Amino acid sequence: MSTAPTANVAGEGHSGLPVPRHIGIIMDGNGRWAQARGLPRAAGHHAGTKNIRRVLEEAVRLGIKVLTIYAFSTENWGRPRAEVGHLMRLISQSIRDELEELNANGVQIRHSGRMEGVDRHLQTQIQNAIARTQQNDTIILNVAFNYGGRAEIVDAIKAIIADGLPASAVDEALVSRYLYTAGLPDPDIIIRTGGEYRLSNFLTWQAAYAEYYATPTFWPDFDEAELRQAVSVFQGRDRRFGLVR
Repeated sequence: MSTAPTANVAGEGHSGLPVPRHIGIIMDGNGRWAQARGLPRAAGHHAGTKNIRRVLEEAVRLGIKVLTIYAFSTENWGRPRAEVGHLMRLISQSIRDELEELNANGVQIRHSGRMEGVDRHLQTQIQNAIARTQQNDTIILNVAFNYGGRAEIVDAIKAIIADGLPASAVDEALVSRYLYTAGLPDPDIIIRTGGEYRLSNFLTWQAAYAEYYATPTFWPDFDEAELRQAVSVFQGRDRRFGLVR
């Protein structure tokens, strides 16, 4: 997979305007959503997890082929132990509850991130979900779990060295083949909910030429209309990839 910039990175929707082929979402604001309602942070994470389905379904309707969601970062292990434990149980429960329907609807599940430190039972669940859905082609749901963009690049470098490749062989295309996202197109747009304006170590390499879209809407409230608005903004951007029209 080459990372060379190209203007032909998105398909056309029913309107004839370009539709992002790959969208990355930083699902921020779950805790603040709960606090604003006088609820514990755990309630916000639960609501945020439930929201993934409606956004995924709208992505399918829009013709998006890859949706990468930032579910848990390598830095999130530093959160209070009770919150981390709740998040792990929530992810495990979501796999149990959603896998059959996702598979029936042609969703291919991928994982981007490290398995080290993840409970062995949850590792097995993730690997099973990937294996069960690997032939599906309606949309790819790439879950960035125990993920960090810098950690991904470090892991790629280590793997290149371990494979004995000489420095002369290293270029952008080679590095891309060693990333967790190998075989996926780079994201066309990164959406961040919750009103923050930073990448937070998400798809650090892959997002070099992505458009950015930030909304103050907390993730549990980010609905179909919000996704369509983000796509509409993307369609109005002039993507030059460092060139001149």
